[in-house]
Amino acid sequence: MMIRAMTTELLDIQPSELKFTFELKKQSSCAIILGNKSNQYLAFKVKTTSPKKYCVRPNTGIIKPNATCDFTVTMQAQRVAPPDLQCKDKFLIQCTDVSAETTEEDITSELFSKDGGKYVEERKLRVVLISPAPSPVLLPKNGESKQDQCYETLVLKDKVPSGLENVPPPHKIVKDFEEFEPTSDQSELRADNEMEARTTKEDVEEPKPAKDGSLLNLNKDLKELTSKLNIVDSKLKEAELTILKLTEEKSKNIKEREMLKHELEMLKRKNNKKDVQVGFPLFFVFMVALVGLVAGYFVHP
Repeated sequence: MMIRAMTTELLDIQPSELKFTFELKKQSSCAIILGNKSNQYLAFKVKTTSPKKYCVRPNTGIIKPNATCDFTVTMQAQRVAPPDLQCKDKFLIQCTDVSAETTEEDITSELFSKDGGKYVEERKLRVVLISPAPSPVLLPKNGESKQDQCYETLVLKDKVPSGLENVPPPHKIVKDFEEFEPTSDQSELRADNEMEARTTKEDVEEPKPAKDGSLLNLNKDLKELTSKLNIVDSKLKEAELTILKLTEEKSKNIKEREMLKHELEMLKRKNNKKDVQVGFPLFFVFMVALVGLVAGYFVHP
């Protein structure tokens, strides 16, 4: 019964856990290989309980029949190590069969909705943190040295899962059942149940795909150029306002100057009229004085 139930699974996932080499203030990555065990096209989607802590590339995709597809999970650099390197983060992989014409742009959250009795397979992966090895063992391959983990990943990636070849041996099935035996520690059991409930909720957030560094740099440069252009534009507007004010003041000063000239001319004209009406010419006064002297001389010899 167990073998029959497992043959109905759509995906073969290798490895079954996400293992990260934990080092403070350093990123760590883990590759997961998905194998399509069916004769249908499968669409998959990756979710996690801690979307801000991990980056998945890609987090969605299409797997051809009896083919494989891989994605990489990157754990961001952490400043604090968890106690005893115990991590409760989990990942959820959803998959469902789609038509051959389906593209990655067609993969949405509605595609994995179970409404109408649609079959959506969900597989959970837990996160395991590993201490860094003191001296990694290198294995030669084709004249080059590679680590054991990379070599095992390449070997797993070359395998194409199909049929009953991916069914684990009976002793492994028994071991899996033994891992889920009831434990005497009620607090650990309660914590595991809470994590299972969190993973199966619909509000599990999707991990953010990793962004290309060059694209981020371009966006940053574009923002800086935009801010500089805005500053230059504001300065140009200020200069235009200053020129406009100076032009208005100049025209105002010219008008005031013309008005002052006109008033000065009016004052000059008024002064000239007053001089004509009030006094006598100096020559006339001199002649009158001279005549008076002559007359006085003859009157009083």
